[in-house]
Amino acid sequence: MANSLITSSFITNETLRVLHNNSVYLDKINTSYEEKFAKEGAKAGSTVNVRMPVQGTVRSGATASFQDVNETVKPITIQPEFGIDWAFQDFDLTLTVDNFSKRYLEPFGKRLATELDARIAAAMYQTTSNFVGTPGTTPATAAVILNAGVKLDNNACPAGDRYVVLNPVAQAGVVGGLSTLFNSSKEISEQYKTGSMGTALGFEFAMSQNIPPHTVGGLGGTPLVNGANQGVTNSGATDNPSANTTSLVTDGWTAAAANRLKAGDIITITGVNAVNPANKFDTGVQQQFVVTADVASDVAGNATIVISPAIIAGGAYKNVTARPADNAAIQIVTGSANTTYSQNMAFHKDAFTLVTVDMDLPGGMDMASRAQYGGVSLRFVRGFDITNNKRLCRFDILAGYAAMRPEHACRITS
Repeated sequence: MANSLITSSFITNETLRVLHNNSVYLDKINTSYEEKFAKEGAKAGSTVNVRMPVQGTVRSGATASFQDVNETVKPITIQPEFGIDWAFQDFDLTLTVDNFSKRYLEPFGKRLATELDARIAAAMYQTTSNFVGTPGTTPATAAVILNAGVKLDNNACPAGDRYVVLNPVAQAGVVGGLSTLFNSSKEISEQYKTGSMGTALGFEFAMSQNIPPHTVGGLGGTPLVNGANQGVTNSGATDNPSANTTSLVTDGWTAAAANRLKAGDIITITGVNAVNPANKFDTGVQQQFVVTADVASDVAGNATIVISPAIIAGGAYKNVTARPADNAAIQIVTGSANTTYSQNMAFHKDAFTLVTVDMDLPGGMDMASRAQYGGVSLRFVRGFDITNNKRLCRFDILAGYAAMRPEHACRITS
């Protein structure tokens, strides 16, 4: 290998291998390579449609009651590309393949893995409404992890392929707090040697330094629902709560202030409980809703909050016991005003999808190649700087992120 030629395909494939091996999330979520762009390449803003799972209502009795099968798709918008640009002197072409990989490809592959993980983690928490833990308190008991499992169970999440990803502080708290709790001696030994929780409490645990922080909005006032029965009574093809939102009209906020709520804040509404999506039973706890855009109040203290999931009180996609009453109280559960908290995650593999697409291969380059591995497409392009006798290189990734089943995920605050 050391005497092999440094080709564009080697550079692309080796960097992809390093990237995939150093990513925490890529083997824990669904990844989809969209090959329809393999010839012409894709651009930022391109849309990929991913099919959503269907649901239906159950008949009672012998008489058939036929319902249309409403198959829906989730459009995923491809975000602007990101990558790494670098240059090396012409004499570095004499490096062996091994040295070239260690000097350039390994550090760049690891850096791309970090960036991709950070983007995946941010997209995950901003679309997840389930929330457990005490803001400002490091999770260190079985209860907080089990409560995350309860959130998934109450949303009919499959039992397998469940993961918890914690930041270093939270991992230390969980391992320290649970290391001797109902674990076999083998598990305890592994925790002692690696400092990682391993598999426990129905989850496979992992650590990531890319767990995103969330800063709560300014809050203020005593927010109330302004107008009864907001939301959807009966759901149809376009009312899948995984895909839609409700614009909730509210009042009672501190007047004329920006960022009363920040995107990613979570609220509950008095009298609006969650239901199990499979049997539609009341879970006995309030439905949690994630705010999808920053919220400002007007001079009268009114504010419209866009929340997810949509408030759906009937039909196949029913997710709440009732639509909110007028003047129902709104609670913010994410923490104190203007305070930042880490957003660790518990989730099922099918909760999130990463889609990557091929980019154009420009002509007239010294080198140009693209490859995909493990659902990630990477482009490498190399040109020549005649003035400075340098090889100019760039790696590019073009991707989109979507929460396909956000109800099968839960934030664990710390």
